[in-house]
Amino acid sequence: MQLGFMTAILPDLDLEGVLRTAQQIGYECIEVMCWPKGKATRRYAGITHIDVASLDPTTVDQIRNRQDEAGVRISALGYYPNPLTPDSEESERSVAQILAVIEAASKLGIGKMNTFVGRDWTKNVDDNWPRFLEVWKPIIEHAEKHQVRVGIENCPMFFTNDEWPAGKNLAHSPAIWQRMFDDINSDHFGLNYDPSHMIFQQMDYLSPMREFADKLFHIHAKDVRVDRARLDRVGILANPNEYHSPKLPGMGDVDWGKFFSTLTDTGYDGPVCVEVEDRAYEGSDQNCLRALQQSYNFLRSYVV
Repeated sequence: MQLGFMTAILPDLDLEGVLRTAQQIGYECIEVMCWPKGKATRRYAGITHIDVASLDPTTVDQIRNRQDEAGVRISALGYYPNPLTPDSEESERSVAQILAVIEAASKLGIGKMNTFVGRDWTKNVDDNWPRFLEVWKPIIEHAEKHQVRVGIENCPMFFTNDEWPAGKNLAHSPAIWQRMFDDINSDHFGLNYDPSHMIFQQMDYLSPMREFADKLFHIHAKDVRVDRARLDRVGILANPNEYHSPKLPGMGDVDWGKFFSTLTDTGYDGPVCVEVEDRAYEGSDQNCLRALQQSYNFLRSYVV
């Protein structure tokens, strides 16, 4: 396995600066954010470390050379919108960017891109399903054509009032993953698995890795702390931000020994990328670097 991090935590650095930071700390790979240039309101969204719209052969060579110089590889390209949003214009833009990021991953010889399936959060799963198939079958056909594997992160994208009542990403449970993979049966359609999202949903985070071992394309290392006293007071129907907090690896409820024991049993040997969303480490560039260093120190004993 290779230890890395998502580049969204370093929004003010260019790609060269991110690679240099990874090299200095000791990381072996990075998942590079590829949002279209412009503003975004969601935390850690809108970060553009590779602009796929300007990815010409010269730029491709430059990116490859920078990886070689740093000794750090790009594990995947990342872009996490809501392609199933009921806003048709937003949906079209999101799908177009997903397709462009897939093409960029192919040009760069990376072969992986990570994203969300998306969801109309005002509808149930069954009512979302026809549109899911309409949107995602062509996307995966595009990925197959370009020999790129698409990893879907398992975050429900339900945290606050604007995502109520059902969240903005369908792919939040093993039952839904199985339905997805049955209806779009492709070796290029899999998971970017994050154990923290299972914990705050009160779900087992180990058994899905065994069940979907052949679909583990990429791994996110993020921890989460559930405030049990607060949960007992507000209940699971409250917005999740009322009773849980994303944390750095080792500072929450994930048992990382059991996690990596299970992960190695599956035969997985790909990237494990830290995703920093711990508010205790926000507020300054120094805190972000501390978060990356601390996460590296903790996980290094598991990923060698």
